[in-house]
Amino acid sequence: MKLSVGSAGFLTTVQDLGRPGFRRFGVSVGGALDSHGFRLVNLLVGNDETAAGFEITLGGLRLNFPDERLVAWCGGEFDVSIDSLSLPAGRAAAIRAGEELLIKQPRRGCRAWLAISGGVDLPKVLESRSTDLRSNFGGLVGRPLRDGDAISLGENSSWAQSLLDSLRQDRIASWSAPPAWAGPAQALPVLRIARGTDWDRFNDSALHALLTETFTVSPDSDRMGARLAGPVLQRNDHVDLVSEAVAPGTIQVPPNGNPILLLGDCQTIGGYPKIAHVLTVDLPIAAQLRAGDGVKFRETSLTDAHRLLHERECDLEQFRVGIKLHAP
Repeated sequence: MKLSVGSAGFLTTVQDLGRPGFRRFGVSVGGALDSHGFRLVNLLVGNDETAAGFEITLGGLRLNFPDERLVAWCGGEFDVSIDSLSLPAGRAAAIRAGEELLIKQPRRGCRAWLAISGGVDLPKVLESRSTDLRSNFGGLVGRPLRDGDAISLGENSSWAQSLLDSLRQDRIASWSAPPAWAGPAQALPVLRIARGTDWDRFNDSALHALLTETFTVSPDSDRMGARLAGPVLQRNDHVDLVSEAVAPGTIQVPPNGNPILLLGDCQTIGGYPKIAHVLTVDLPIAAQLRAGDGVKFRETSLTDAHRLLHERECDLEQFRVGIKLHAP
C-alpha cells in the first residue's frame, strides 16, 4: 500500500536509526535526530525499533492514508490531528482508510517524528533507509518529501492489527509514553556536557562563559549542527590541530570563537578543537533547537553521563514490557 503526500511541509525526510557501522568510510551516522523518541514511537505502533518513519521539521505535513494503520508521534509542541480528531504526542491512534493526518507548525521546538505501523518500505542503502541530504542517497532517492509523493508502507504486524481492532471505537489508546520522552522541547534548555579533549586549550573566561552564559541558535543551523552565537570562546593557544573523530553531541569551536553543536548528520572527523560533548540523553532536547532559541550548558561528569544513559535504557526496557502488557 502507498501513502499519499498531500503536503510535504517545510522539510520532511524518511529516517530510521541511521548508519552507525560506516563511520570508518566517512559516512555520517544520520538517522532520526532524536533516536530515543523514534524508538519510542515505533514501539507504540508495533514496529521494530529500527523501522523507518518520518522526521518533520517545522510542520506543514499532510498525509492521506490508503488503509487502516496505527500512528504515533513525538517531538516539539505540534498540533497533530486525524481529520478533526486531535492526537497527543506519545499515544498510538488508529487511522482509517481515506483519512488525513495533519501536522501543523510548532509552538515550541522544531521537529517531530512520526511512526506508522508497518513502517516506510523503501530500499535500504548501506543497511539503512535514512535520508542523507548532503550525499543525496537513502530515503526517497536521497531527497526530502515533495507534494504528491507516494510512499510504500510495509505490512501491519499482528500486534498492530490487534490494537487496531481494539481501537475502532475509541481511536486513541488510553495509555501513553512518559511526557518527557514524548515532548522534550523546552523554552530555555540547559544541556548537560562532559569535558572534551581540548577543554584545557581554552582560557578561564571562555570556560566560565560556556557554563554560565546563554547562547543563541543561528539561522544557518541544520541537521549537521546548531551554530551558536554568544560569548566568543577564546583558546590559550593557536596550534593547528590534527583532524580527529567527532560525533553527534560534540561541541567544536572554530577560529571565530562561536561554538557549533554537532547533530546527527555531522561529519565523521573535524579539525576544530572539541571543548565539550553534550550527553547522549540530552540530544533529544538539542534536536528541538531552532533559530533564535536560547540554550545554556551545565557540566557533569563522564561517570554521570554513563549512568544516565544506562538508566534511560533500563527505563526503555520497562516500557517495552509495558507495551506487551497492553497487547489486546
